[in-house]
Amino acid sequence: MVSAVFHSPSAEAAPAAATQPPSAPARPPAPPRAPFDFRALWMTVLPPVVGIALLVGVWGLLTQGSTTFPTPLATFEAAVKLFADPFYSNGPNDQGIGWNILFSLERVGVGFGLAALVGIPLGFLIGRFEFLNRMVNPLISLLRPVSPLAWLPIGLLVFKAANPAAIWTIFICSIWPMVINTAVGVQRVPQDYLNVARVLDLSEWKVVTRILFPAVLPYMLTGVRLSVGTAWLVIVAAEMLTGGVGIGFWVWDEWNNLNVQHILIAIFVIGIVGLLLEQLLMAVARRFSFDH
Repeated sequence: MVSAVFHSPSAEAAPAAATQPPSAPARPPAPPRAPFDFRALWMTVLPPVVGIALLVGVWGLLTQGSTTFPTPLATFEAAVKLFADPFYSNGPNDQGIGWNILFSLERVGVGFGLAALVGIPLGFLIGRFEFLNRMVNPLISLLRPVSPLAWLPIGLLVFKAANPAAIWTIFICSIWPMVINTAVGVQRVPQDYLNVARVLDLSEWKVVTRILFPAVLPYMLTGVRLSVGTAWLVIVAAEMLTGGVGIGFWVWDEWNNLNVQHILIAIFVIGIVGLLLEQLLMAVARRFSFDH
């Protein structure tokens, strides 16, 4: 018996189609790339360049033909020679400007670090406890306006050496912005946060680490930024009085040698280093800011 089986074309195509993998969905077209903002770049670069050019131009006009005050060109030539070997050492009182900057930064780092270790916890305590705030606030109001250099003789009397006396001066002038800003930050924490902590029966350590510290961090970093600027400002004056090695002593030594070109170079170096320190701390503050 002969049997014939007829297969429709659609029936044959169906299994074959079922075995084919599904085609990938088409990718959406890439969004058009925003054009480069040349105007923003121009407005960022041009004003500082114009300001510096204006300063150099006025400086050049005022010193044209002068025999006592160096011109911009003479100062630039002296800077090239000075920074050709910034780390030479010909004895304790004759070292390159690089070593003097590093020694000053070391003193600022030690004094500033000690101030942070004391000032930030003290600011937390003052902001957290009303009794302590009322007790310490008159002392801060009394001592904060005192010129930092007025504390230098106390450091020389106590430590009997110039280096720790300079560090003590940095410490005492750096601590106040950190104490005040940290305390203000703690006092401005919303009361709702503390009420939730009270309902959850959190310990004081958890209140500080989980609630107060994240909320106070922007205030604390603002105090740190203000403190490091003050510390770098004061160390130059302190080193002029104590001597030794440091950018302040280097400026005073160059004045004794009547080398005005090097004094002008030191002024620019001090300003640039202070600017870099401030910009670094501002970047850290923006990184840990929760305002948004």
